[in-house]
Amino acid sequence: MSEENQSAANGAAPDQAQAQLVLQKIYVKDASFEAPSAPQIFQEEMSPQLQLNMNQKVTGLAQDVYEVVLTLTLTCTAGDKTAYLVEAQQAGVFTISGFDARNLDAVLGTYCPNTLFPYARQLISDLIQAGGFPPYFLQPINFDQLYADTLRRRAEQGPVDQLSGETAGNA
Repeated sequence: MSEENQSAANGAAPDQAQAQLVLQKIYVKDASFEAPSAPQIFQEEMSPQLQLNMNQKVTGLAQDVYEVVLTLTLTCTAGDKTAYLVEAQQAGVFTISGFDARNLDAVLGTYCPNTLFPYARQLISDLIQAGGFPPYFLQPINFDQLYADTLRRRAEQGPVDQLSGETAGNA
């Protein structure tokens, strides 16, 4: 049986590339912890207020190879004092091939950060605990919903360069 016939028998169109996703490496790109009010903050009764900021950056390294960096910044304040500030940049190198542009964007916007998040969550918890504070466990994040929100914003703004996130057209 020829290759074309085998592909057709398997339900795949001839010459259609198989989609592949390979996780090459997961690593901490950057991490920092600050406790600017220590040690006095440990003596106070505190009612902490937490604020989480999250960002994601995708960089093309080679054809079909991408670095995805998930940045999480958690700030804990007590009254007018900052108890601690922790930032983690959890990164991964992914080889992604055989996807059309729309599906590639979805993989980079959902699957990759979902893969990196548990590592970033553990790193943040460990840094907070090492700083003398009770461990804090970030709740799961729905990256599919965040991606859907991003698509909605892109549609409102007009055409966007999918990898850089920059809006095309006049500024």
